[in-house]
Amino acid sequence: MALSNAARWATADLLQQAVHRHSVFTIDGLRERVFTRAFQNLVYPQIWEDPVVDLEALDITPDCHVVTIASGGCNVLSYLVADPARVTAVDLNGAHVALTRLKLAAARRLDSHAEFYALFGDARGAANVGVYERILRPHLDPMTRAYWGGRDRLGRRRSGMLERGLYSFGLLGRFIAALHLLARVQGIDPRVMLTARNVQEQREIYARTLATLFRRPLVRWLLDRPASLFGLGIPPAQYRALAGSSSGGIAEVVEARLSRLACDFDLKDNYFAWQAFGRGYAPKGQGALPPYLEARNFADIKARAGRVDVRLTTLTEHLAAQPHASVDRYVLLDAQDWMTDHDLTGLWRQITRTARPGARVIFRTAAAETLLPERIPHALLARWRYEAARSAELHKRDRSAIYGGFHLYVLREQGA
Repeated sequence: MALSNAARWATADLLQQAVHRHSVFTIDGLRERVFTRAFQNLVYPQIWEDPVVDLEALDITPDCHVVTIASGGCNVLSYLVADPARVTAVDLNGAHVALTRLKLAAARRLDSHAEFYALFGDARGAANVGVYERILRPHLDPMTRAYWGGRDRLGRRRSGMLERGLYSFGLLGRFIAALHLLARVQGIDPRVMLTARNVQEQREIYARTLATLFRRPLVRWLLDRPASLFGLGIPPAQYRALAGSSSGGIAEVVEARLSRLACDFDLKDNYFAWQAFGRGYAPKGQGALPPYLEARNFADIKARAGRVDVRLTTLTEHLAAQPHASVDRYVLLDAQDWMTDHDLTGLWRQITRTARPGARVIFRTAAAETLLPERIPHALLARWRYEAARSAELHKRDRSAIYGGFHLYVLREQGA
């Protein structure tokens, strides 16, 4: 268990560097420390960024080296559909590293899509633990094996999450469960959204059910507390950016994002809505799925899983150790919303140094606008071309719906 403890300590240290900006003796400082404490455990059993949009923006070619933040690993594996030469996934959360490595081990070692889907699609069932113990566990690295063989705060082995319902766990899984409970206390069952037969019915059901929650005093009071969104992995700094992006405050922002998730995409095509309103994917795989879980992609994922390297570190630290002009594609998720100007500048210096000609960077933000202008030196930002129209188009198609903006930058040719 020493390696497991070492991973936990590394996670705690990396989180403190990323999040702590205020003294522990201030309200903001206390909130930051509550957040980092919560974020040290599993947060995202499923990543909440749309990989289909990512793949369109990245335009991955067979010679590409992709560097991405791992999170729950869904998008890491989904990028393999595009046949990149290499994928390096980094994360400052040891649980995310362990989950991503487990998914990769399953892709390599399991013979059938049915077994793979049982683990990460249905993500529940007594047979899953047996598959883990017999087939996967012997092939895991020590840190990953220590994580899944370790015990949670109730004394249960973490591998049991695969039996009890993976998507019910993690900070996000419990956050969604709490939202369901809050809605039911207010007389509304979010699962009613899944009875809609088309987008028009989705809008009608949403208007008479979930939309009414935002007029309830209790809901508005809860949303005014920064800790209310810790379950989405939103630290205090990002909460402030989110709340400041609308004159109506955080309640208006959350209502707009939830409305978009519920009403702007057909449920048959949006597995994020199924996760939000049904706490899992559509039954028997009959609805939309992440690319890595689709049966048609299993053979490719299996053949290419060995191209992925997963590391417990920050993106900036990893890039600082890489050679000049060695990376083609960068996926930052929403990590920059956490960063100070100093951190942003350090990250983009390393991105620019390691970028090959034609390199692309994608990221999401809580607010609608890109956060880079006025935050990093002009000469550094001038090396990159912001694809504003393409970014806006892709944001409209991002089924996850919870972000204010999607952003694509392309490295300019020298002298351009």
